[in-house]
Amino acid sequence: MERARAPADSSMRPPSWQARWVELLLRVQAKRRLPHDLDLRALRQHYEELDRTRFAPAPDVVRTAVNAGSVPCEWVGVPTSRPERVLLYLHGGGYVARFPNLHARYAARVARALGIRALMVDYRLAPEHPYPAAIDDCLEAYRWLLAQGVAARDVVIAGDSAGGNATLVTLLRVKGAGEPLPACAVALSPVVDCTFSSPSLVENERSEAIFRLATLLLLRTSYVAPERMLDPWVSPLFGDLAGLPPLLLQAGGSEMLRDESVRFAQRARAAGVDVELEIWNRMQHCFQLLQFLPESGRAIETLARFVRRHTGWAEHTQGATAAPAVATSESR
Repeated sequence: MERARAPADSSMRPPSWQARWVELLLRVQAKRRLPHDLDLRALRQHYEELDRTRFAPAPDVVRTAVNAGSVPCEWVGVPTSRPERVLLYLHGGGYVARFPNLHARYAARVARALGIRALMVDYRLAPEHPYPAAIDDCLEAYRWLLAQGVAARDVVIAGDSAGGNATLVTLLRVKGAGEPLPACAVALSPVVDCTFSSPSLVENERSEAIFRLATLLLLRTSYVAPERMLDPWVSPLFGDLAGLPPLLLQAGGSEMLRDESVRFAQRARAAGVDVELEIWNRMQHCFQLLQFLPESGRAIETLARFVRRHTGWAEHTQGATAAPAVATSESR
């Protein structure tokens, strides 16, 4: 299998001491096999407590609840956000959990780098709401944005992990419906093949600090029925990728999902899609979300360069005014 290049500014640079410390911490606290009789409600409560106590966004981040049609969402903005430029952010969590503070903090960092605002979609979760509930919600939120007068060329869709899957599937559904596509999209460590055929799922199980294969299998079972695994709206790797907008894929070199990005990039390029693929040396799953990692900041810088290149957005000025949609706080 063809291997991807690493980002130019970090090529084979060894991981920072912060990244090595996080890897050790994750191995101790996160990497475990979830029991088949998992109490999902208790697990979500545990995650929500961690999210509430550990991942508060910066003081100047303004969060405002909004309904995108029938879908609950949250505007995330910073003082330099411009109302006409929108990041539609689809969160990770295996389609079974959410981390609203962690993802709001990441979305705010991207918003700050680009001078935009972000709309975070609070899609329905499995197993109470299995496929296609989450994807239907993401598509409805995108259509709502356009109905509010936001131009498709001023929308970027991004997501991490399961949210990366939702990003790519949403693009396929928008394209299939013949509707305007966003300017570009970003997927961080996306799941693209729910048959779990990527070599790194086995090769990297020891170097992965968060998951075991048994954990991923359990999450998959909670989300989608086995007979749907080859459906392109479940596994976008098997979709018709021709005509998709420019894509940036980022993944960690040590994570089990590494080859998901590699394989998707290969198929997308073969279909004529403009794709950039970055495999970050010895980094873990969704390292971009941890703002104290030097690698996280560099990854956002490359994301911002990619978005500016494909939107034509000039670098924002510090004097820009805040977007009206996020001018008052109404935290959810």
